[in-house]
Amino acid sequence: MVQLSDQLQDLSIRAKKTEDVIDAAAARNKKRLQIQRDAMTSAMESRRAKADKAVTEAQADVRSRTEELRTAVDSHFATVRAKAAEHRAERDRRSAERYAERAENDATVAVDFALYALDQADYAIIEAAVARVDADELAAQS
Repeated sequence: MVQLSDQLQDLSIRAKKTEDVIDAAAARNKKRLQIQRDAMTSAMESRRAKADKAVTEAQADVRSRTEELRTAVDSHFATVRAKAAEHRAERDRRSAERYAERAENDATVAVDFALYALDQADYAIIEAAVARVDADELAAQS
């Protein structure tokens, strides 16, 4: 799993790329915009594939963890009844650990989604800028 700090660094890099796209759009640099659009198309396809893979892995992980949890709970309850106080403390720790893992996974998915949304925004900006440059060139020819 990718660390949250690595994802945030990726997000920072992507935000800088978005600024570059906006600068190119403002400068109406058609060639630069077309290059960026082609790069964004490739990046979006790659990120979409990564997101699909992450979803598939997460689903398999959930199934596996669910089965592991069922097995662990079934075998554990026989000895737990004699140690109720100890069990509550252990359960609280495990519950906190599971919650922390779920929260970290949620953050990872949210950052992946934010990166994907930035890819979509970059592509839309580039597409709009290229369309404007094309329209201006056609208007100048008339």
